[in-house]
Amino acid sequence: MSSIVSPTPARTTARPHSGGGLPGAIASEWTKLWSVRSVWWSLLASVLLMAATAGQLAIYVQNGNTNTEPADDRGVVAVGRIAIDAVELTQFAVLALALLVITAEYSTGTIRPSLQWTPSRWRLLLAKTTVVAGVTFGVGVLLGGLGAAVAAPVLGTWGRFDAAETLGDVLGLGAYLALVSVFTLGLGAALRGAVGTLVTVFLTLVIVPTTLRLPDLAALNTIADTFPGSAGMHFLRADTDAAPYPPTVGLLLLLGWALTALLAGHTALRRRDA
Repeated sequence: MSSIVSPTPARTTARPHSGGGLPGAIASEWTKLWSVRSVWWSLLASVLLMAATAGQLAIYVQNGNTNTEPADDRGVVAVGRIAIDAVELTQFAVLALALLVITAEYSTGTIRPSLQWTPSRWRLLLAKTTVVAGVTFGVGVLLGGLGAAVAAPVLGTWGRFDAAETLGDVLGLGAYLALVSVFTLGLGAALRGAVGTLVTVFLTLVIVPTTLRLPDLAALNTIADTFPGSAGMHFLRADTDAAPYPPTVGLLLLLGWALTALLAGHTALRRRDA
């Protein structure tokens, strides 16, 4: 008498939805970025701030060269340098964009569907980083060009326009804003809150290095020069005679801060629930 053996059902391993891999995750982040109204306000604010600040700085240079105080004389100034000086204020409007990319998801709860669509924390963070770096680099180039264009007619004969030099300043400004924005994104992923992230970024870029320089002690000045804002300015201004290190070192220091912040953000994403 033959026995009937029921077939063993094949095992199936459920795989989380990959969301189209990294390209799909990048496309998703790109769409989400431009769907946030605050992003557009941040971009508009950055344009207005750059135009106003570059124009004001150019007026200072022009007045300083034409008054009777020799100490105010700055001589002929590169138009790209005016844009670089103006970005110290303008950058915070751009950084608000980078901050919103991650903190807005936590505040609205959309981080949960984002992680369902892209379960890999590294892939999600890499997608956000790619979008933020690409957008802020482009914004930085446009702002640099705008700042130079505003400064040139105001400076008049006290302005120097060299195509290669100005292009280098503009591209450097784009690279600076991209790296500082990635740094902000990483901090936002680690801290999750917009206010805490903004305060930390402001302290790191401006307050702490400025405070360290107040006593004018060599050791404290050296520490201040390693902070991301100081490193970025040394990279942009390329004052090799006055700077404590070459511009390339400033760029590498800024890159190190950005990567460290991303690592901290990934660690927080991996260890804590959304």
